Amino acid sequence: MRQSAKQEAVLAANEAFYGAFARRDLAAMDRLWARSAEVTCLHPGWDPCRGRDAVMASWAGILGNAEAPNIRCLRSQAAIYGDVAAVVCYEAIEESYLIATNLFVREGGAWKLVHHQAGPLAAEPPEPEAKSGPGQRRLH
Repeated sequence: MRQSAKQEAVLAANEAFYGAFARRDLAAMDRLWARSAEVTCLHPGWDPCRGRDAVMASWAGILGNAEAPNIRCLRSQAAIYGDVAAVVCYEAIEESYLIATNLFVREGGAWKLVHHQAGPLAAEPPEPEAKSGPGQRRLH
């Protein structure tokens, strides 16, 4: 299925989020989070962070920690609901995986994060489904 321009823009914002994480770039992370909408963040094993100050303090602690894990984002899929978008993806951390949901809103003409939640996944993510096309058969 072809991505819409809005889906591509949301996925680019999602990639920027994981890029800021990988570079340990707090200034870039700060630019990605909404300023006018209420924000929340649920890091695995943490109590919820509510409000921009608490969310950004959590990221300052994580990004400032030299032992924070490296995370790669896998298989992002975006759904658009007007000026709100949801991205569901997998996070690869060394030999384990999390599943994450990132919610975005339109703010100042750009997609901004309002919620991030990551949690454990019992096994490796499933393999991506093969795309069907001419000459390929799907059983279901």
